[in-house]
Amino acid sequence: MLLSRSRLSILSTLLLVFGLGACQTPPSSKNGASPTGANATQTLLATKRCPKCDLQGADLAGADLVGADLNDANLSQANLSNANLSTALMDNVNLTAANLQGTNLSEAGLIGANLGQADLTGANLSRASLREADLTGATLNNADLTAADLLNAKLEAAQLDGATLKETLMPDGQVKP
Repeated sequence: MLLSRSRLSILSTLLLVFGLGACQTPPSSKNGASPTGANATQTLLATKRCPKCDLQGADLAGADLVGADLNDANLSQANLSNANLSTALMDNVNLTAANLQGTNLSEAGLIGANLGQADLTGANLSRASLREADLTGATLNNADLTAADLLNAKLEAAQLDGATLKETLMPDGQVKP
């Protein structure tokens, strides 16, 4: 059966939209490493999958990354301000000194994440899992941490002025009323 060019284009688009396209796995370099730099950014924006990618210093401000897979990625010093990362998979991600101002991280998985010195001013972290995350020196002023899980998280020198901590599971196992 021969397909016209327009039908083939529609079929290719549908495969990508429904996650069946060949581009769903991040391309690797010749040595099997994960993508880096501009290649990693393009992969992430196109597929919302870039585990173990090196995105250090990337500008992803305002990006729609709902449900993205960024487990074990390096996003240190990245600009993710006002991005939508709700329900994203970000376990063990490195977000050291990242700009996350106004970012939506609601229901995101951030278990073991490094958010040291990150700026999360006004971020939405409601129902996010931050177990064993390192938030040392992070700025969480006016952040929404409603029902977030911070069990065993490190909060030394973190700024929490005006943060909402209603029903939040704190590092010591206590739940805020």
